Amino acid sequence: MRSYKTEGIVIRRRNFGEADRLLTVFSKKHGKIQIKAVGVRKINSRRSPHIELLNHSLFNLYKGAGMPILTEVENFENFSEIKENLTKVGFAYHICELIDGLCAENQENEEIFHLLQRTLSRLSLETDIAVVIHEFEIDLLTKLGFYKPSSLSLNFDTSLFIEQILERKLKARQILFAFT
Repeated sequence: MRSYKTEGIVIRRRNFGEADRLLTVFSKKHGKIQIKAVGVRKINSRRSPHIELLNHSLFNLYKGAGMPILTEVENFENFSEIKENLTKVGFAYHICELIDGLCAENQENEEIFHLLQRTLSRLSLETDIAVVIHEFEIDLLTKLGFYKPSSLSLNFDTSLFIEQILERKLKARQILFAFT
């Protein structure tokens, strides 16, 4: 199987070379994967708008010797409500940082994919963002097996616990609370 399709959400992207990008996508069937998007930084690229952060898309990929290469992409949802609100963008980046840091590469986890999709949908609609983020953190830690929920879940300091797991400070969280 050289070519395949996968549904996923872009959680990270980095420029690579003159016109390429490396994407980190959390996909429904393959978990967290790295994708090389060749030529998407060129002005006339048709794929560029579909691979922005937080976009939920269908990716057509070619599996060569190295990492998969993006051939086509179709956007399902771009979560524009989040992208129009700076506070929500910051919390969405925090969600992406957690998924990227806590999930292993190439490990299918459809439950985490649906949690990510559901949380981004809630984040775009809700006004009480802190509750959405705390519930996401608890659910993510529970589904990944890092935490066993109890009646103390409401007062549980998820940030400190996650930083201990990752053995580093959370970048998005530090920035968010510096401005709130």
